[in-house]
Amino acid sequence: MLTAVIMMMALIIPASLQARAPEVSLLICGEGAEIYELEGHAGLRINHPQLGDFTVNWGVFDFNSPNFVYRFVKGETDYIAAAAPTEYFLRAYHRQGRTVRELSLNLDSIQAERITSLALENLKPENRVYRYNYVLDNCATRPLEMIEAAIGDTVSLAPNSLAPQDASTFRNVMRHYHRNYPWYQFGIDLALGSGIDRPISERETGFAPVVLEEMVRGAKLTSGEPLTLRDGYLVGAPSDPSPSAGPTPWYLSPLFISLLLLAVAIWVSVMQVKGHSAGARWFDTIYFTVTGLAGLLLTFLIFVSVHEATSPNWLYLWLNPLCFIGAVTPWLKCAKRLEICYQSVNFALLVALSIILLCGIQSPNPAFVPLITASGLRAVTDIYTLCSKRKTSR
Repeated sequence: MLTAVIMMMALIIPASLQARAPEVSLLICGEGAEIYELEGHAGLRINHPQLGDFTVNWGVFDFNSPNFVYRFVKGETDYIAAAAPTEYFLRAYHRQGRTVRELSLNLDSIQAERITSLALENLKPENRVYRYNYVLDNCATRPLEMIEAAIGDTVSLAPNSLAPQDASTFRNVMRHYHRNYPWYQFGIDLALGSGIDRPISERETGFAPVVLEEMVRGAKLTSGEPLTLRDGYLVGAPSDPSPSAGPTPWYLSPLFISLLLLAVAIWVSVMQVKGHSAGARWFDTIYFTVTGLAGLLLTFLIFVSVHEATSPNWLYLWLNPLCFIGAVTPWLKCAKRLEICYQSVNFALLVALSIILLCGIQSPNPAFVPLITASGLRAVTDIYTLCSKRKTSR
């Protein structure tokens, strides 16, 4: 509705009144408490003499669309470009306790009108839906693309303040901003494969709005002039406390939980070698059922989902539906040969995965290391005890 009103006003306002050039700004919203708000948000503010003061937002999605959850998991992440009066936009972030920083852009009247036209074109019903990509096409990359389209050239972005290691890959940028949310990062590292571990350019780190903010603040046009004219906070201040969560206690972190699980795996393995296999059976049933379920999830993400970053995922060598064999065979006396075969293949796959991870092809979450070690230990112990029993029975 707002888009239609804006376009109608552009047609009926006399040209003689269109004297003052539009003012265009990049709005950067600070990080929030929700997991999808940890890198902030971005919008493009256009204060037009006839169309009014509105902000274009490329981060809108419709929960009520048919099969939203399934389509989102599958990778059909259709987001919407929407416009709202800037007053409403700012009010929403004020309620959330998040800052909004405005970077006024150094555009001449022609460039400002051009970016207004581009925004209105993008807001049309036939153009406003786009396939969102977390790192390549999102609420931060879209405004920058529109600014450069209006200028007719690329801008020279300033360096960011991230440490070289934190800025080296998409995954490492995420880890930097997710440091207080280790379980969220655990899930990302589980679901997303080696595609987000490739080296990235400094410009590509701007997929995170809070990184884009500092890169735009010091950006230069090809003429050498600064891209931004003014810089200030419309909501909040730099000293305001962040609404995001504090650090997760070490005893609730994925790494600590995985180390506990490894300790249990060591204990049941020692007891199994000593001839007490009941604990090992229950451990294998629970552990390999969980890894099998994770394998089903990865099967969907790798072979069904159209998310670009979910395949290849080398964790599939560890987490796959074959794990269910390891959960069932300890209870079947007639399946000992199958158990030996499965655990032999499982151990070989774990060795291959370890080599891949050590070579840096895919960066594992630190909590994966004890879990992979537990899998390998259970495989070796099962093979050893089963083969020993077969020799004894002969």
